Amino acid sequence: MTSKDYLSQEEIDALLKQTSMDSAPEPTVSDYLSLLEQDALGEIGNITFGSAATALSTLLSKKVDITTPKVSIITRSQFESEFPKPHVAIHVQYVDGFEGVNSLVIKTRDAQVIADLMLGGEGNPADEELNEIHISAVQEAMNQMMGSSATSMSTIFNRFVNISPPGIDILNMTNGSGVTSLPPDEILIKISFRLTIGDLIDSTIMQLLTVKFAKEMVDSLINGSSSEPAVQEVAAAAAPPAYAEPPAPAYEPPAPVYQQPPMVEQHAPQAMQPPMQTPMGAPMQAPPGYYYPPQERPYSEPQHYGGMTGRGVNVQPVQFANLGNPSFGQADANNLNLLMDIPLKVTVELGRTQKQIKDILELSQGSIIELDKLAGEPVDILVNNKLIAKGEVVVIDENFGVRVTDIVSQWDRIQKLQ
Repeated sequence: MTSKDYLSQEEIDALLKQTSMDSAPEPTVSDYLSLLEQDALGEIGNITFGSAATALSTLLSKKVDITTPKVSIITRSQFESEFPKPHVAIHVQYVDGFEGVNSLVIKTRDAQVIADLMLGGEGNPADEELNEIHISAVQEAMNQMMGSSATSMSTIFNRFVNISPPGIDILNMTNGSGVTSLPPDEILIKISFRLTIGDLIDSTIMQLLTVKFAKEMVDSLINGSSSEPAVQEVAAAAAPPAYAEPPAPAYEPPAPVYQQPPMVEQHAPQAMQPPMQTPMGAPMQAPPGYYYPPQERPYSEPQHYGGMTGRGVNVQPVQFANLGNPSFGQADANNLNLLMDIPLKVTVELGRTQKQIKDILELSQGSIIELDKLAGEPVDILVNNKLIAKGEVVVIDENFGVRVTDIVSQWDRIQKLQ
């Protein structure tokens, strides 16, 4: 037996490597996400894309349904088998609330139908490539959907979530175009939905997320509320103790303090001089220190006002104007002419009703709205949205008019204001 009858070490290693590759199982979503994380991620997609379907339904005036999502994984090597025909890929970047990229992939035919509905068509476009107008229409539709989805995420995670304007690319695996717009990770989380738009679209729409971004959302949903108290406890433990007021000392009676009585300035007595006489014989003000007897005082007694002393103040009662004078309190009738040129808005109201938003959205040409008034019942005449009269509709020279049949009393008008 020669050496050629034996395998070399390199050949043995190659065979072992090939055997291990052939026997290695395909990766599954359970290898990256637990069952709880899968359920949470599916619930997030169900809520966010349910809101997106409502926005799309309002935009297209068609009934849009999205089924319960299915969570799985996809590798970049599976792109060619997953997207054998050209698809439309829309990607948005989260700028607030999260850090990551969200990619949405739909079929080209579905994008053409959505674009045709956006442009006022019937949803039956000719089989042709998407032009710039169609791409702009699809981009606007996806912008409304992803914006509504971001609003729902803000409610779910109790934080502000904002996205960048969506970018759109044609994903063609034949020439490799559009692949760079997808997340660069080798393994992506795929969330698939069944999308139906009336009788026009019955297809599958999928959302591609990185594993890191998916885990971040799930962790924020599950542990977001419980992590805040823990952070607060750690912050409270690390914070320095608050300043505490020292205890008040026991009461001690104050020590007696000797106060010296105030010093009184002593003045030498002055000789009392009689008052000076004026040429007319009237006495002048007495000199300092002179005391007049009461019967000889040349001035009136002091008068007290709230603790203040005044001398020689003449006090008179207050004189009020006569309120019965006809010249006061009457408006000039000519001033009313200034109001005669003010325009007022007169409205004749046939009736009213209340409807829900879903009923309003279902209105179309030929729909009938039932009002709250009976046939033949008087219509309301409003001036500046205030009810003043009631009347009946008449025709005057091919124009509608209203004949006043009843004037609302002042009491009724006051009751309406309340």
